[in-house]
Amino acid sequence: MSNDILQQLDGILAQRRSADPDSSYVASLHHKGLNKILEKVGEEATEAIIAAKDAHHSGDNRDLVGETADLWFHSLVMLSHLGENAESVLNELQRRFGTSGHDEKAARGNQINND
Repeated sequence: MSNDILQQLDGILAQRRSADPDSSYVASLHHKGLNKILEKVGEEATEAIIAAKDAHHSGDNRDLVGETADLWFHSLVMLSHLGENAESVLNELQRRFGTSGHDEKAARGNQINND
């Protein structure tokens, strides 16, 4: 079910990328460019962090879930703007599945050092 939602979102984001910026929020973000999209991702990340801190104290996760949905959505817009989609991220997560987080991070560190 969740993967279906991501596929649907990918399709909608692809369609709206070339839509009229006056009639589509996603199109307006694409029209404003990558920096505006990145600004929104950063804003939503900050809001998710604040919501997590609030949830930790209150025990109420509703705002955290909503802010995380906003962060994921804007991250998908960012991916779309750069020609990627949710499937690319899911494939990368699947590739990492079963690999120690420490090992995966070390491998990325070695890759960076070798570039």
